[in-house]
Amino acid sequence: MPLARYACDPSRSRGRRFPEPAAPTRSEYQRDRDRIVHSTAFRRLVYKTQVFLNHEGDLFRTRLTHSLEVAQLGRSIGRSLGLDEDLIETIALAHDLGHTPFGHAGQDVLDDCMKAHGGFEHNLQSLRVVDQLEQRYPAYDGLNLTFESREGILKHCSRRNAELLEAAEPNGVAARFLRGEQPSLEAQLCNLADEVAYNAHDIDDGVRSGLLSLEQLEAAVPLVQRYLREALAEFPTLKGKRLLFETIRRMLSAQVYDIIDASRAELEAAAPADVQAVRRAGRPLLRFSTEMRRGSSELKRFLFASLYRHPQVQEKRARAEQVLRELFAIYLGDPSQLPADHAGQADLPRACADYIAGMTDRFALKEHQRLTGLQLF
Repeated sequence: MPLARYACDPSRSRGRRFPEPAAPTRSEYQRDRDRIVHSTAFRRLVYKTQVFLNHEGDLFRTRLTHSLEVAQLGRSIGRSLGLDEDLIETIALAHDLGHTPFGHAGQDVLDDCMKAHGGFEHNLQSLRVVDQLEQRYPAYDGLNLTFESREGILKHCSRRNAELLEAAEPNGVAARFLRGEQPSLEAQLCNLADEVAYNAHDIDDGVRSGLLSLEQLEAAVPLVQRYLREALAEFPTLKGKRLLFETIRRMLSAQVYDIIDASRAELEAAAPADVQAVRRAGRPLLRFSTEMRRGSSELKRFLFASLYRHPQVQEKRARAEQVLRELFAIYLGDPSQLPADHAGQADLPRACADYIAGMTDRFALKEHQRLTGLQLF
């Protein structure tokens, strides 16, 4: 399918911070995707928590499998809307590169530890990973991705950090936060695909863990109830895992088609002439329908209350927070415990945060046990 006029065209990319000759067989966004896949930070995602700690079971989602699911959903929707699939995949695979071990618990701890030193934002850290922390090339730090990939990776950004980024890179990837502009449609789509993916797989993992039940979901979440009953109407004897999977499959399909239909209507109404018109539209042009947005929001609220705040999840969260808080204090007090390339940096608190954010769950536990003698898991 040809690219729509409002899609990001790799031949018209705003380019890289460090100019490079074009690749002979790949577009600029294909090249970005390949750099992400071969990066150290991407490989680490396989041992980073989504909801359940990595050692709790082999079949629970990790940051890596989550990112792959976001990429799959994004590409499927993007193809129907005439968007650049390679850029969508790049953003999806890279959007969690800056996430800490132990999921959102790790982000909250590092932000607290860094309160006096500029704070910690995992989206900003993802950009920091691809701009600075990956060290694979002789001529520059980072992966030297295109503007469009970097723009999509920086999903959220505080005004303070946006101003700092803009001062270092005028009219760069943070400018839109200061101007009130939107990112590309490919970036907007990844935000939606992220939500669809984590809602669906957290249902799966929650039921698999025993912390949620299908009966509980059916009673409390209209979106789940609808597709569970549809599945039973067609397959009356369905139960157990097959019923769970069929319910989730139907829910995923409905959300994908809903985004396509609602977004097509929005795009027809706004009629953006090009990518810049998308950025100046004043609102996201890709979206759920009103009904599906309500259903997704209800599901998110249920998962927050019943899964993410479940006593068993919270108990493990408290121990994970202890691990990272104590690691930060140890490294800050004794930089000799850090690798030499981190210990020698001028901004020691940021170096500590960079090192901890890059850890996998199991490495953080191993390092904490080495330094404290405690085994908390």
